[in-house]
Amino acid sequence: MSGPKVFTIRPDRPFVDVLAESLLAAAGDSPENLTDTAVLLPTRRAIRALTEAFLRRAGGRTVLLPQLTPLGDLDADDLALTGEDGGIAGPGGGLDIPPALSGMRRQMLLARLIMAREDRDDTPDQALRLAQELGRLMDQISTERLDPDRLRDLVPTKGDLADHWRITLDFLEIVLPAWPKILEENGVIDAADRRNRVLEAQAGQWRAHPPGTPVIAAGSTGSIPATADLLAVVAGLPQGAVILPGLDRDMPDDAWAALEPHHPQYGLKQLLKTLGCGRQDVRDWAPETKIDGSGERNARFHLLSQAFRPAAVTGAQAKPADDLAGALDGVKRIDCPTPAEESAVAALLMREALETPGRTAALVTPDQNLARRVKAELKRWDIAIDASAGTPLAETAPGAFLRLIAAMAAEHFAPVALLAALKHPKAGLARAPQDLRALARRLETAKVLRGIRPAPGIDGLRRALAHVDGADALTDLIDGLERIAGPFCDLLAARKAEPKDLAAAHLRLAEAMAASDAETGADRLWSGEDGEAAAAFMAEILDAASSLGPIRGRDYPALLDTLMAGRVVRPAWGAHPRLNIWGLLEARLVHADLLCPHEAWHLFPANHLQRGRFHAEVDRVEDQQASRARDPGHVAAHRHRPVRGGCAAVDLRRVRPAPLHPPRAGDPGA
Repeated sequence: MSGPKVFTIRPDRPFVDVLAESLLAAAGDSPENLTDTAVLLPTRRAIRALTEAFLRRAGGRTVLLPQLTPLGDLDADDLALTGEDGGIAGPGGGLDIPPALSGMRRQMLLARLIMAREDRDDTPDQALRLAQELGRLMDQISTERLDPDRLRDLVPTKGDLADHWRITLDFLEIVLPAWPKILEENGVIDAADRRNRVLEAQAGQWRAHPPGTPVIAAGSTGSIPATADLLAVVAGLPQGAVILPGLDRDMPDDAWAALEPHHPQYGLKQLLKTLGCGRQDVRDWAPETKIDGSGERNARFHLLSQAFRPAAVTGAQAKPADDLAGALDGVKRIDCPTPAEESAVAALLMREALETPGRTAALVTPDQNLARRVKAELKRWDIAIDASAGTPLAETAPGAFLRLIAAMAAEHFAPVALLAALKHPKAGLARAPQDLRALARRLETAKVLRGIRPAPGIDGLRRALAHVDGADALTDLIDGLERIAGPFCDLLAARKAEPKDLAAAHLRLAEAMAASDAETGADRLWSGEDGEAAAAFMAEILDAASSLGPIRGRDYPALLDTLMAGRVVRPAWGAHPRLNIWGLLEARLVHADLLCPHEAWHLFPANHLQRGRFHAEVDRVEDQQASRARDPGHVAAHRHRPVRGGCAAVDLRRVRPAPLHPPRAGDPGA
């Protein structure tokens, strides 16, 4: 095949399973050859999906996996360019690339710049939130290879725009010019800039010295320009190949030419331009594999393709209805009036799928609140499941315990904050956890924390206990709490304190409160994946806190909440072998027998163009099928048509509840 070697896996075929099956078939009787193949994937979650696909397709055999590398969220060592440590590049590349600045340290450095401005009076948590958004803007500028000096050109000097545009630009022109000097002083670069340099160095290395082993880039749409350039190099390698996910090769040329940035196929269109390849040159990947698509899924894809036709060609001739007759076979639509009903329906469908041996099911949603509700519903059947997007660290047991302890000390041991910390499962205070909870309940019911609120602080609790008979055990509890919490409370009361000292005192208090009569606080608090993530988070704070500068002690709890807000905990492996909750990216690459896509139109504006066209196209096909069902000549075929193999789908929609009473004359909309 001359020119770029670009392939696609049709949408009606499971992407990672087809890829795994083809690579295993290529290895043949020499499975050790698979380790010479480098596979570049979009994200780490895609790597996990492909690894699981290898396990499924191997049929229980031991498999030597190829070199799997993420492109979208790579770390410093993912693309090792020295060639001496097993990296996928040859010798001589990338040795002069500086290390990346950690995300938390950058956030604190930017927050310090923001708080140093005389025209602002931000608290540390407000400055950190603004620094996070500023960091995202800087990452976007680096990713798109843009010049920050051109920001001023975005806003006309004269016009009708609101004054906040000028204020924003004035702020950026103060912060952004100072940032390169700060990076140089610390000997680091931004993570996005380093990713670009690593990808560019890898592309240059392969261009100058093509590897003698296969290199496959699969599943990426090239949304990052540096990634797109690397894919172009891979497509031109002697043993290279680029595999696109679900390219629509049947879309009419006029529709393809009219694609706009919001269209799902627009990214692939731009990537093909970078690759120098036309749609007609893209071939099917591994068409000879045993994994074949289903007719109904292929028809469903054509239906979606028509529903998302660009506005400029919406009135063009559509595909005949006969070609879409089976598009909605196996599809059910369930309208749910409340979030609780949404989660209950999704959980019931997934639970029902387990009744069939080997059947898999997945909920696809960008709504993490729904994902958490479905996980809670499934726990009623003792079914543990995790979402690919992970669980917010603040909602894990160690994360919540750290936040509760900080709030307890900051609120001077107020009743609600104190009870929340004492009743937490991680709390021990050198006692058995159940004994501590019993003491906390006694403290609550002894009219110490109920009725008239006690005075702030430990002294207030001690005075309230003076009127309680037989309160020796409660007094010992309060005295012990005072001993371990005193240093942290003193720092919280200080007008100026170093964030590192606050975090260190917070850690000592957390471990002391977590200690039980049988285990140390460190063993109880930092165990498991959640504990490891919490420990890594606090270690980052200790490492980066000096970059922020002194703060008021009372600002520490809000600072902790802000830094923890964006952290998630992702398990190394799925909690359930047959049930999953996927985001939109994973759903593009993986497959399940029952797919529950949650319609997230409520996340978009009500007049979203694609939303209306999608509903209109689906309704049109449903009406056509309903009219055929009413036709006597089609009744028998409609009622007795067997359900073909493939993926069943259930569309969950959130709708407004129906009125309890029919509208009366004169009512709006009657």
